[in-house]
Amino acid sequence: MMKITYLGQAGLLFDNGKIKIMTDPYLSNSVVRVNPRNYRRVPADESFLKIVPDVLVLTHNHLDHTDPDTLVHYICGEKSVTVLAPEAAFEEARKIGNKNQNYVKFNRHTEWTQDGVKFTSVLAAHSDPHPIGVIIDDGEKKYYITGDTLYNTDIFGDIPDGIDVLFMPVNGLGNNMNKTDAARFAKKINAKKVVPYHVGMFDDMTAEDLDVENKVIPTIYKEIEL
Repeated sequence: MMKITYLGQAGLLFDNGKIKIMTDPYLSNSVVRVNPRNYRRVPADESFLKIVPDVLVLTHNHLDHTDPDTLVHYICGEKSVTVLAPEAAFEEARKIGNKNQNYVKFNRHTEWTQDGVKFTSVLAAHSDPHPIGVIIDDGEKKYYITGDTLYNTDIFGDIPDGIDVLFMPVNGLGNNMNKTDAARFAKKINAKKVVPYHVGMFDDMTAEDLDVENKVIPTIYKEIEL
C-alpha cells in the first residue's frame, strides 16, 4: 500500500515499502534570494533531507521544484537515484548531482518502469519551456500529478481513464490554475480523490474553498489520508 506524505508546495513522498519516490521537493528557503516576497511561511523539516529516494521526479525547472539547495542532499551521495526530469530540469539536475545518478530525460510521452511502478510523462502548460505532469501507476492505483499548469484542453488527451488521485496547484499565480479553473479541471479528470496544493508556502492562501466534493486537504509533513 502506498503511503503519501505532503512535503509542502508541490513536494510529495511516496513509499510502499519497496520504493521511495519524491516529486518536486522544496525543503530550503532559496526562492527568497530571488524574490524576497516569497519567503517560506512554514519552516523546512530537515528530517526529510535524510530520506534519499529511489526515484526523484522533477516536473520543471523552477526553483521551488528543482531546487539546488534541496537536491544536493539527494543526488550528490553514493546512492544511485533515478532522476526523471524534462529537458531544462534534466540539464539543471545534472549540474547539481554527481555521476552516480541515473538521469533520465523525461519529456512528454516518455515512460519509465522501476520496482513495479510505471511513470508516464504527460503534458503541462506552464511558463517553463518544457513542463510536464506525471502519472504514477503502482498497479493498484493511478496517481496523476499535474505539475504546475494552467487549464489547457490538450492535456486531457494524455490522461487515461481511472485516475484514483489527482494532485494539482490551485494558487492562480505564476501560470497556475486558480480555484475556479482547478475545479473545472478536476471534474474533467474525474478522479476519485483530489488533493489541491501549491498554496500556503509563499502566501496565506488555502484550498479549503475549492469547489470539489471529493477534495482532501493535505497537511504539510503528514501522511495524506486517502
